[in-house]
Amino acid sequence: MSEPTKLLLVDDHEIFLDGLESLLASSEQIQIIGTALNGELALDKLEAELPDVLITDLSMPEMDGIELVKKVKEKYPDVKILVLSMHDDRETILEIMMAEAEGYLLKNTGKKELLRAIDRLMDGSTFYSNRVMEIMLERFQQEMKKQEAETILTDRELEILQLISEEKSSREIADNLFISIRTVDTHRKNLLRKTEVHTVIGLLKFGVRNCLISLN
Repeated sequence: MSEPTKLLLVDDHEIFLDGLESLLASSEQIQIIGTALNGELALDKLEAELPDVLITDLSMPEMDGIELVKKVKEKYPDVKILVLSMHDDRETILEIMMAEAEGYLLKNTGKKELLRAIDRLMDGSTFYSNRVMEIMLERFQQEMKKQEAETILTDRELEILQLISEEKSSREIADNLFISIRTVDTHRKNLLRKTEVHTVIGLLKFGVRNCLISLN
């Protein structure tokens, strides 16, 4: 029988940490070698004994999970890292990927998937949950849409689309860009034609959907 997988658990919510420890300790193939309530304490634990897998939250005092991942990867590259977090925004997930954590699960996951993730990491693979990968795929698709939309519109049309989103009139757009109102109206018509919409609201929806404008 193979040696149990040694885990270090890091989370600033003690009740969650206790529950996670209890959940995983019931598996014969798991050995919990320690817990920590923040990144600083986790690094102290690592100096004493290295786990096979470090499971960490992201939002913690003293040192957040992203910084912890970076420091562990720099100092202990052989330690596998599984992020277990409520954060499901694309920017955070991408940052964790760039920090080279081997896995990312959302906290609403079940025991079966958590154990499967640990097994995958121990096999030298990675494990990003289906929902996490869906989120990143959505980001990729949005980026592709944005690139396609940007090839349809000229730089000037993109400028005017942004100014329209800021509720600027044709006169204000003309003054802002040092062009004539007639030229602005021509660009408006071209925007409607190229985006295949019929109203300003349609233009705004197109801009938001394709990440072409920022709405304050």
